[in-house]
Amino acid sequence: MKPFSFKTLFITGIIVAAIVWLMPTYFDCWPHKKINLGLDLQGGMHLVLEVQNVKAVEAEVERTIQEIKKELREQEIKHLGISRLKDNSIIAKFKAGDNKSGFEKILSKNFENLIIKKPMTDNNIISYKLALSEQETETIKKMATQQALETIRNRIDEFGVSEPDIRIQGDNRILIQLPGVQDPERAKALIGKTAQLTFQIVDEDADVDAAINGTPPVGDEILYQNRYNQGSSTPVKIPFLIKKRVLLDGSLLTNARVEFDQFQQPQIGIEFNRKGARIFDRITGANIHKRLAIVLDKSVYSAPTIQDRIAGGKAVITGSFTLHEAKDLAIALRAGSLPAPVEIIEERTVGPTLGADSIRMGIMSMLIGGLLVILFMAVYYKGAGLIADVALIINIVLIGGGLAAFQATLTLPGIAGIILTIGMAVDANVIIFERIREELRTGKTALASVHAGFDRATLTILDANVTTLIAALVLFQFGTGPIKGFAVTLCLGIVASLFTALILSKNIFDFILKNKQSTTLSI
Repeated sequence: MKPFSFKTLFITGIIVAAIVWLMPTYFDCWPHKKINLGLDLQGGMHLVLEVQNVKAVEAEVERTIQEIKKELREQEIKHLGISRLKDNSIIAKFKAGDNKSGFEKILSKNFENLIIKKPMTDNNIISYKLALSEQETETIKKMATQQALETIRNRIDEFGVSEPDIRIQGDNRILIQLPGVQDPERAKALIGKTAQLTFQIVDEDADVDAAINGTPPVGDEILYQNRYNQGSSTPVKIPFLIKKRVLLDGSLLTNARVEFDQFQQPQIGIEFNRKGARIFDRITGANIHKRLAIVLDKSVYSAPTIQDRIAGGKAVITGSFTLHEAKDLAIALRAGSLPAPVEIIEERTVGPTLGADSIRMGIMSMLIGGLLVILFMAVYYKGAGLIADVALIINIVLIGGGLAAFQATLTLPGIAGIILTIGMAVDANVIIFERIREELRTGKTALASVHAGFDRATLTILDANVTTLIAALVLFQFGTGPIKGFAVTLCLGIVASLFTALILSKNIFDFILKNKQSTTLSI
């Protein structure tokens, strides 16, 4: 009996590796990861979000307006108003005179991205219409969708969902699949929270009631705080007159965590980076005895009076939080704010019971199909059929090991792909066995017939499987959801089928025929 060859060791190594990767699915003590189950098998949430990326353009225009006003203040150039129009263009008005050249100089030096239309003069007032270029507008929209994707992914990662599927669809939609989510409403609230944190000064010189009944002073806006009285679940809305100018925002945050006050009520402790700490230090130093509103998504969470300069870049957001709300808010702040609001336009929830039924029915169909194929091969091809059956079982083990090794997700269509692979693997063996039978009829020995049969069938099998593999790769690249799940197992199954049919089966035939006394072959 010959010692094991390099090919035999190679084949054994692959099979052992597949078994090692597959073991965690059945034994929790194993150190590797399990096969990930898709939404249709494990249960969970399916969401399609639409990013309101026009809002990102509006926000960019508003930032540009604030920057223009800042430059004009520094250059001591007076204006009669700079505002955003409905079409997201900017209208800037000045009195005719020296202001015109000074404004144009600022635009050419610091705002080259703006398209400046010919100024209009009416009653000694010059009006400039400015706009972002179409290319820049599209870039802002595209970046808003991509940034929303990354922000949502960071939030979901911290939320603790295993193997989420998050990807962009089209220009402004994001597909999210969250297997195993037990609290859909909490997940939706976290995903959809804009989490735009700003620090703004409360205007205490104007009358809030007069502003509510009339028009807020120029540069102010009315925002509300939801305050809960003890024993009541209905919030009382407290109005605040807030200066629109944002002194500091959440983009400079480095950390946000849940803390507890002296009454053991949850609150959010936040920390800024060096730049944010310097700005916070300057803001608090310049506004002692004034109220600083902490605003999140246009709601006032607290508005404490600044008693002294605050160094170190630390602050606290207080409110009537539950522990879950505090944790989710901290996650949203750590992950960053969404660049634009998102709207849920499609939602499906798959219960774990339905997922368990899908697994049971899928495995049952795979077992029944597999057993029928195994029985047919053993009856029709006798001893050679048993070799094909061994190869078929190892084929399924290799697919499972591949799913675990690459951390691919097994879906219900993926189970269908495995069943299809079983048929394809047997088809390859049938082609080989019929070739071997032809060679035996010509009077060749069993070993020579096996080698000739494999050699003549290899090209046919490769042609059929490689073309199918190309189609499967295209499905994987461009498909989504169920289609991609089917493509994953089909790709793995084709590779495993080629390995078991052309390499493993031939090696088993060689091992048996070279080490037995009889020259006949049971086929």
